[in-house]
Amino acid sequence: MAYDQNCPLCNPDQDSEQNIVLENSTCYFLQHNKHQGVLEGSGLIVPKNHRKDAFELTPEEWKDTYEILHEAKRFLDATYFPDGYTLGWNVGKVSNQEISHSHLHVIPRYDDEPLAGKGIRYWLKQESNRREKA
Repeated sequence: MAYDQNCPLCNPDQDSEQNIVLENSTCYFLQHNKHQGVLEGSGLIVPKNHRKDAFELTPEEWKDTYEILHEAKRFLDATYFPDGYTLGWNVGKVSNQEISHSHLHVIPRYDDEPLAGKGIRYWLKQESNRREKA
């Protein structure tokens, strides 16, 4: 089993603010208390084995990610009643991957939030994000 003793996602039970909401044979769905204020209901799907990013997931981990994503949606729909979802992986520092352990963000979205209707592409498509021509 791939494992990193210093990785917070390899050791979710060592953080008293981290909640293992769902799990299957290879993955967890985690919610961290500190993220529930602004991103109500948000969580991460992480493989139990230490995988640097989504490109390192095994076929079994992909299957289990798919299954736990749908289970998480059922849980979130029944608990938080969101109007939509933003899902995403950040891969590498330039993409803002802060923890080098694969994690799929599952973010419930609500009609009454100030940024409703603005997803990932909104931020990336800003003129200020245009690269200079080489």
